[in-house]
Amino acid sequence: MAFLELRNVSKSYGEGAGRTDVLDNVSLAMEEGEFVAIVGFSGSGKTTLISAIAGLIEPDQGEILLKGEKIDGAGPERGVVFQSYSLMPWLSVEGNIALAVDAVFTDWPRDKRADHVRKYIDMVGLSHAIDRKPAELSGGMRQRVAVARALAMMPEVLLLDEPLSALDALTRAKLQDEIEEIWRRERKTVILITNDVDEAILLADRIIPLNPGPNATLGPDFKVDIPRPRDRAAMNDDAEFIRLRADVTAYLMQVGMESDNQHDDGLILPDIVPVTSRDYMPKAARKAAQSHTAHPERYVEFSEVTKIYPTPNGPLTVVDGFDLRMQKGEFISLIGHSGCGKSTVLSMVAGLNDISGGGIILDMNEIDSAGPDRGVVFQAPSLFPWLSASENVALGVAQVYPHATEREREDIIAYYLSRVGLGDALDKPVADMSNGMKQRVGIARAFALSPKLLLLDEPFGMLDSLTRWELQEVLMEVWSRTRVTAICVTHDVDEAILLADRVVMMTNGPQAKIGKIMNVDLPRPRSRKALLAHPDYYRYRQELLDFLAAYEHGDPEPESDDAAEELPLAVSV
Repeated sequence: MAFLELRNVSKSYGEGAGRTDVLDNVSLAMEEGEFVAIVGFSGSGKTTLISAIAGLIEPDQGEILLKGEKIDGAGPERGVVFQSYSLMPWLSVEGNIALAVDAVFTDWPRDKRADHVRKYIDMVGLSHAIDRKPAELSGGMRQRVAVARALAMMPEVLLLDEPLSALDALTRAKLQDEIEEIWRRERKTVILITNDVDEAILLADRIIPLNPGPNATLGPDFKVDIPRPRDRAAMNDDAEFIRLRADVTAYLMQVGMESDNQHDDGLILPDIVPVTSRDYMPKAARKAAQSHTAHPERYVEFSEVTKIYPTPNGPLTVVDGFDLRMQKGEFISLIGHSGCGKSTVLSMVAGLNDISGGGIILDMNEIDSAGPDRGVVFQAPSLFPWLSASENVALGVAQVYPHATEREREDIIAYYLSRVGLGDALDKPVADMSNGMKQRVGIARAFALSPKLLLLDEPFGMLDSLTRWELQEVLMEVWSRTRVTAICVTHDVDEAILLADRVVMMTNGPQAKIGKIMNVDLPRPRSRKALLAHPDYYRYRQELLDFLAAYEHGDPEPESDDAAEELPLAVSV
């Protein structure tokens, strides 16, 4: 008999024409102590599934059994950790966990409950913050409280609904390690809902895809046959990890990422030129720019670019001597840890942040302000929510193509929105769109400007990893048609390799600079599926991981010999 079993579970919301079928005939059997990861796209029904197992909602059909008994509502034998922390803001760490313990173990004496609370606070490494309120904690610390609270209820089943998806990469990695350690110690039966394939492989015994809805169903099992404990750095060289990662990714892409926006829908761009073209430059400027053809490798030039901010303690150098040359049509990925100055570099080339020292040249013109020759896509797409998709794109198109006819502008707008998969949503208000759809509008708007330089500042950072894969494919497809010179700031190693001709790695700030440049010699056009199958891919990945690991706790390189010799002159002992 299975320890936890779902039998033909179905769930819908609404009635009549407004009915949405979410889950259809979902069946699952788990052994006691097993760790299962369920992966799927946003909107596929993952949270509905976890809520049904938790007893927070009731299935329309089917049943859920725990140790052979049908569950009836919520119960302390099933602990839940959601993506949002759901902590009481007026209670301390200890108070939030004690609230759950007091409700479950009413017959325990006060001292026993207090010791029990402290045991789990210590287990998640928060003894030093026991009296802090949630507002005084980082996101990772708040999620530790939520995990400790769930474990302190001593559940037989632990349900984790994307608990780490809102955290930065380093915090997420640390909490993954803690969840692994706690699971090995407690041996709970665990269901982890995640959209991160690497996270699933690192933690689970089995990975089960949830095929996209409506009428979402579970896909085939993928057994994780990798010995524990699993070291994420070592797994990059593990043949079984590489095979499993490719198989799971290929399956997810097959069922959820085949999009009809890849085929030729017959739309053709009008043959018109933006005002940023040399055809609209003054004659003297056009003549001066002719010499640029002799130096195609210098289409974009960063010359010893520096950014200094004033602080109460004196000037703070954030970026120190950023020096880089880019060819026309080249795609650069800029990667490094949070705070290393990646976005600062991008904002300077966009003309949105003053340059403290050095200079930036784009197509023989020095950058000293923002302009339509640079298209920018931010992490949040900065759209006008009361306007439609086409109206948001039209704002930029009208500025860049003032000489075009109304029909030509409409054709440009329709072309790029269709390229990003929104051909059937031209008139849809942005307020009614998902985050992924909004980012598609932002990408379409940037390309529609026909910029000389496309700047992408973690454009997919707010999206789940599977939606991010899909939009990376969309970006690559549109870029392959335009070959616009591009710079993408990212913290995602796989994204950096997929997109770039070269990956520029930055050292930690302050005084961040280029630490290393890696040429990515992989054929184009690229797709994630082809990338995972390429024999050189994991070599490139390891090179990036090694660099990031070296800088994880600060600059690994000591001061130069000269600086070390001069130090005693400034500091007496």
